[in-house]
Amino acid sequence: MQSSRRALPNTAAKAQKYQRRYGEIIDAAADVFAEKGYHGASTKDIADRLGIRQGSLYYYFASKESALEEVCQKGVEGFVQGIEAVLEIGGSVETQMKAAVLNHLDPLRTRPTYVRVFLRDRHELPRESRRKIGTASRRYEGLLEGMFRAGVECGDFRADLDCRLATLALLGMCNAAASWYANESGVSLEALASNFATLILSGARTESGHVGKGI
Repeated sequence: MQSSRRALPNTAAKAQKYQRRYGEIIDAAADVFAEKGYHGASTKDIADRLGIRQGSLYYYFASKESALEEVCQKGVEGFVQGIEAVLEIGGSVETQMKAAVLNHLDPLRTRPTYVRVFLRDRHELPRESRRKIGTASRRYEGLLEGMFRAGVECGDFRADLDCRLATLALLGMCNAAASWYANESGVSLEALASNFATLILSGARTESGHVGKGI
């Protein structure tokens, strides 16, 4: 798939300046899309946010649609690498579950507008872009589901646990937080992750609450 992003300048100094400005422009696009929605926003809104002329934006991306693609790509980056690191470290089922949930929630601290735009507007992307992002999403969901399956196999989780539904429940809970977390004062993401993990674990564990060797 050909990138919709413009080509980088051919000198190191210019490329560094371009990357910095590009980051500022995509940040502004994420803010505007999050505030107004994809259809309610325009490239003029993005330019106005930056205090530049609308035509200057097209040096960095070809269209509003390509700006959305970049925002959505950044909205999902790091999720797969994060959960792979969690699974590689290992540990008890409780430790891994808290780490997995925190991995999913942490972007609400580092790039909240990107996450909100991805969750709400990714269906507006063209087919090829949706397919590319969908591949990464399925990889991520598969790793989470594998964590539940490993818990079943080692006896920490119920033998009759539907691991696919458990994965969707975890994702639904975490994704919903994107719409309200910013308005909750005094709640850390670490505390939220711990509470979410406890809820998931309470439904997934064996009736005796047995904790096995970890996953």
